[in-house]
Amino acid sequence: MKLPRRFFQPLAAGAPEPFRELPVKLERMIHFVPPHNEKVRAKVGDLAATVDVVLGNLEDAVPADQKEAARKGFIAMGKEIDFARTGTGLWTRINALNSPWILDDLFEIVAEIGSKLDVVMVPKVEGPWDIHYIDQLLSQLEARHKVEKPILVHAILETAEGVANVDAIASASPRMHGMSLGPADLAASRGMKTTRVGGGHPEYRVISDAKGEEARASAQQDLWHYTIARMVDACAANGIKAFYGPFGDFSDSAACEVQFRNAFLMGCAGAWTLHPSQVAIAKRVFAPDPDEVNFAARIVAAMPDGTGAVMLDGKMQDDATWKQAKVIVDLARLVADKDPELAKVYKLP
Repeated sequence: MKLPRRFFQPLAAGAPEPFRELPVKLERMIHFVPPHNEKVRAKVGDLAATVDVVLGNLEDAVPADQKEAARKGFIAMGKEIDFARTGTGLWTRINALNSPWILDDLFEIVAEIGSKLDVVMVPKVEGPWDIHYIDQLLSQLEARHKVEKPILVHAILETAEGVANVDAIASASPRMHGMSLGPADLAASRGMKTTRVGGGHPEYRVISDAKGEEARASAQQDLWHYTIARMVDACAANGIKAFYGPFGDFSDSAACEVQFRNAFLMGCAGAWTLHPSQVAIAKRVFAPDPDEVNFAARIVAAMPDGTGAVMLDGKMQDDATWKQAKVIVDLARLVADKDPELAKVYKLP
């Protein structure tokens, strides 16, 4: 582990200094795009204005014989589209650290569009050593290509070892942006008996106690509650962001919305969107309810310095509820800056 005095020092001469705090950005959805698909890539210019983050996916969803085309397509996308104009983040998910493509991914992308790239998403992170490797390599590439702002790193939790090391991963580098849950690979790593990509399972249930001949109530449980809670705690403790990952059943928008909302309520900043239909769901879910915003704004206004206690609508509000209200109001302001319609509804001063 780096000593505190050295934690924020660049790891290569000429590399930019790491951020002390994450840039404040709205990231309700990380929208995945296959850069090797020219038809999809041609639509990204219009898409960019409608999402918070565009991610060029180079990893598992790309066939082995299309890896080079995906990398070149992502670089072309980064050169052709002005993502900064719409305030849209430009990310890429690189290939796994044990793959033959990882070095070319980073060497070519940083050389060509390093100054435009916001975040590198790293799959199958097992421990802080994986982040240390990427951190050092990115620093060397930033220095070589005179990249002026640090490229951040986002880890995917998709192995049992990664979950076991989640706290160490979250604190591994000032370059850390956040983490996402990768439910499919994690299920395989754990030996879970499901082929679903995210979401629940009808057989994962609790049942009420038996009472004579009465029918016993039963309720489906959330397979991912434990892991999301661990990830959120690790991220929050280290000042980085937690995200829900993919929801694979595009035909079940109701289940997708419930899974996204559970993650939002537990502290996640956003989720992956793999299909255009999921973008509207993420926008709806990862923006606070207008009634909640209104009440939260009243709490903040009644306690300007966050101390003391007041009564609002017969309920006591104190410093703890002020902190909760501040989270909601701050998020609402971010959303309002990007969504004029919600800005009208929130009516924040």
